[in-house]
Amino acid sequence: MKQKYKRLNILLIFMFAIASTIFFVLKALEEKIVFFYSPTDILNKEISLSELIRVGGLVVDNSIVFDSSGLEVLFSITDKKNVLLISYKGILPDLFREGQGIVAEGSINKGKKVFLAKKVLAKHDENYMPPEIEKMIRN
Repeated sequence: MKQKYKRLNILLIFMFAIASTIFFVLKALEEKIVFFYSPTDILNKEISLSELIRVGGLVVDNSIVFDSSGLEVLFSITDKKNVLLISYKGILPDLFREGQGIVAEGSINKGKKVFLAKKVLAKHDENYMPPEIEKMIRN
């Protein structure tokens, strides 16, 4: 074989190895991606009940209800179109309050009536709002 064809074969093998590596990395990450939805998306789309998802919006005024232990809380969020009830068991972030933009991570129950949150994240600055929530509110 000529030197030119040997180099071409080595280059093709190298490119195939890189493409295979990228494919397998992206395939592995596909299972770990957590999607972000608005309350309207949750109510309108078919979402697997076992799927771990994120939902974001503004906490509705006068919607926060604590149980007697203070660790379980029910509250509603809105994207100015629809409202979604969220149930969370745990300690809420310090910045959590009515009118605040939040993102909750968890799963939706069977009837799409209550979102069962495993984690609640509140924005860290009054001037910051995740682009997805800002886009939902402006529409």
